[in-house]
Amino acid sequence: MSDEIKVRMTDVHKAFGKKVVLDGVNLEVKKGESLVIIGGSGTGKSVTIKCIQGLLTPDSGSIRIDGEEIVGMNAKELERVNAQTGMLFQGAALFDSLNIWENVAFGLIQGKKMKRAEAKEIAIKKLAQVGLSADVASLFPDELSGGMKKRVGLARAIAADPELIFFDEPTTGLDPIMSDVINDLIRSCVKDLGATGITITHDM
Repeated sequence: MSDEIKVRMTDVHKAFGKKVVLDGVNLEVKKGESLVIIGGSGTGKSVTIKCIQGLLTPDSGSIRIDGEEIVGMNAKELERVNAQTGMLFQGAALFDSLNIWENVAFGLIQGKKMKRAEAKEIAIKKLAQVGLSADVASLFPDELSGGMKKRVGLARAIAADPELIFFDEPTTGLDPIMSDVINDLIRSCVKDLGATGITITHDM
């Protein structure tokens, strides 16, 4: 594993009105490392990753990705930094109006302006990586089980071969067996990519 630091938070504070959510948070995640933040609802897990992504601005402190200070970055600079990241949302957050391969390829087509045929080929490969056959590609989200939706969400998160991947409550709503399957897939996908992973969860 590299000793280079991918993400560094230093003395980060964030409050909403009188409610202090982050009170001097410090963390370091090395390149290729996976960090899991475990805690109950309302303990600041989501606020932490939203600050790292630049979706929220801390009241004070420093957040560096690959040595670049992101606190105070403008939208265009943040977009450049976040182009190297992937995200598995809680509940998978798939687009109901798009079929499965279009969901997986959404960032490739919309963000990277890739041609649909090329994006579809990559999407099918990524679906295979998470254990889904090419037959699933033409289905729609409402035709899938909860576990399959999570797999599709994971395929979308890794579609652009990101360097940094965020996982928001990846096993919420799944039975223990499927939770283990998803956790194993996350580990293998992050390892295969050589990516850095940050997971937030309430699930031990």
